[in-house]
Amino acid sequence: MVSTPTRTPPAKPAAAKSGTAGNKASAAKVPGQAPGKRLSPAARVRGWFRSFWSALEGTGKSRNGSTYYLILGATLALTAIGIMMVLSASSVEAIAAGESPYSAALKQGVFAAIGLFCMFLLSRVNVVWLKRFAWLAIFLALILLVLVLVMGRSALGNKNWIDVGPFTFQPSEAAKLALALWMATVLGAKTKLLSQSKHALVPVAPVAALVIGLILAGNDLGTAMIVMMITAAALFFAGVRLYVFGIGAIFLGAATAVLAITNPNRVCRILSWTGQTCADGSDLNYQSTNGLYGLASGGWFGVGLGQSRQKYSWIPEAHNDFIFAIIGEELGLIGTLVVLVLFGILGTAIYRVVVAQKDMFHRVLAGTIMVWLLGQATVNMAVVTGLAPVVGIPLPFISYGGSALLMSLCAIGVVLSLARAQMAPGMQPKGLFRFGPAGLARSLRKRFGTSSSAARAAAGNAPTNPAPKSPTPKNPVPQDSAPRNPAPKNPARKRK
Repeated sequence: MVSTPTRTPPAKPAAAKSGTAGNKASAAKVPGQAPGKRLSPAARVRGWFRSFWSALEGTGKSRNGSTYYLILGATLALTAIGIMMVLSASSVEAIAAGESPYSAALKQGVFAAIGLFCMFLLSRVNVVWLKRFAWLAIFLALILLVLVLVMGRSALGNKNWIDVGPFTFQPSEAAKLALALWMATVLGAKTKLLSQSKHALVPVAPVAALVIGLILAGNDLGTAMIVMMITAAALFFAGVRLYVFGIGAIFLGAATAVLAITNPNRVCRILSWTGQTCADGSDLNYQSTNGLYGLASGGWFGVGLGQSRQKYSWIPEAHNDFIFAIIGEELGLIGTLVVLVLFGILGTAIYRVVVAQKDMFHRVLAGTIMVWLLGQATVNMAVVTGLAPVVGIPLPFISYGGSALLMSLCAIGVVLSLARAQMAPGMQPKGLFRFGPAGLARSLRKRFGTSSSAARAAAGNAPTNPAPKSPTPKNPVPQDSAPRNPAPKNPARKRK
């Protein structure tokens, strides 16, 4: 009888098993994600971004400081583009006024050099030291804003500048950084009380309202809007309850509407932006219209650096608030995209610094600086492209203006200091100097500590009462003929 062989089921390949286990493990590794469940597109984007940034920056002790260098590189690139475009946009009007075509670019270069030096100093100083100057900074800012109303100079309807020799200084730009530093200091000191709205708003809201009121007294609504954004950002990063922002938005919206309606110039700008004609027949949207012509005529690659047509008095003050239109005309869509990408890199890197901060003071300070620079850039580009009514807001790092450039670079220096502290100790860029009392004490100890410690060690090793030297024998025993110890007895030898 022949028995029929039984067939054994084929074993699953090891690779398939390992692949299934790997999929389960990868699914289990995702935080808040059940095994076997597909990821949403938003979760995939977040995971890709985190993995990309971890690969770029490193983790733990191997953090290579890519955030620091991205902020530094984007800032330097935007500043260089700004000086180049100021030279291109201002040369024609300078020649027409009988001045040197390089005058505006040279002034911008001087302020850029001073700002870069201040940025370097602030990037090497511990940000905690800035707390000691917060109250002094906001006090000086308020004094300067009052002096603008008393002895300031008016230009294009705004009283916003103080003449300092051959240069002009805009105190409202310094007030942005001073207010950000002061709010971060106050909110950091009241961290445990911010759950109560009265502690979150006092004294931040009254002082910010005073700064905004002094700026509005000089008829500068654009700068006042940026200061409002800075104040809201400080309260947001401090963790203030959301209903406070709703009440504040209603109040500020009503106040802005009242300020716009009560000023004929602002009403005319809004009407021109909507395509209507002002009561006196003037078109205050003239600047924005010609800015759009410049952007449209640039095409993909532009008409060439220095070859703009709109800067021949078609766009008044082309090197100031509407310099983005000149970039689009001369460098084309590629040039505008480069500027947008640089601002995107700068914003992403600063955001990485903000989310890594655990201290309230550091988080609020970095967050307000991020909203200040990116918010101002967004509003400027929206005005140039016709998405918003014309308001006088410069493009950070690029528009002509020494005060704006100087304060923006100082703000970047503060963020660089925070980004430098996140790097691994061995990868932190070394400073040329050591600042502060602690740094001075370390340098003095390093310089004089070695010699003094060596002297103390030599003094401690030397005998206090040295013994008298014994007389040298006349016939010293040579070392080879020294007496030897007797040989040990053999314990195994028997006694008789």
